Amino acid sequence: MIRYALSCENDHGFEAWFGSSSDYDDQATRGLVECPFCASRQIAKQIMAPAVAGTKRSAPDPETAKAVQAQNLAMMMEAAGQVRAHVEANFDNVGDAFAAEARAIHEGRSEERGIYGHATPAEVRALKEDGVPCAALPPAPPARNKIN
Repeated sequence: MIRYALSCENDHGFEAWFGSSSDYDDQATRGLVECPFCASRQIAKQIMAPAVAGTKRSAPDPETAKAVQAQNLAMMMEAAGQVRAHVEANFDNVGDAFAAEARAIHEGRSEERGIYGHATPAEVRALKEDGVPCAALPPAPPARNKIN
């Protein structure tokens, strides 16, 4: 793809994308390129600086980086808290029987429903190996008075 800066006989400037430079030439010759402002078909290419990717990135100042990091962490904690609250409000807490109940639901021996509870790492690994869908619930957000 190639982008051209173009202008019409009435000095309206605009940009257009083409598959290649020969595509532009072909379309312009056939009168298919027109000004979006006045519909003129007298179009000319304009000088355009090439888009060149830089090799060095300038790092933000440390204070800005720290503020952005804190903001991102707060957003992620908020989202995780909302997920956890939704699960707790809408799913059945099966406690330590999570692995057994998840397997029973997967095998059709128990009613299909959303559940949450506790499982050991070995139980979770066995569930996943057997194709039983499960995921860790985000931890409860810390109390506001315990946040650094």
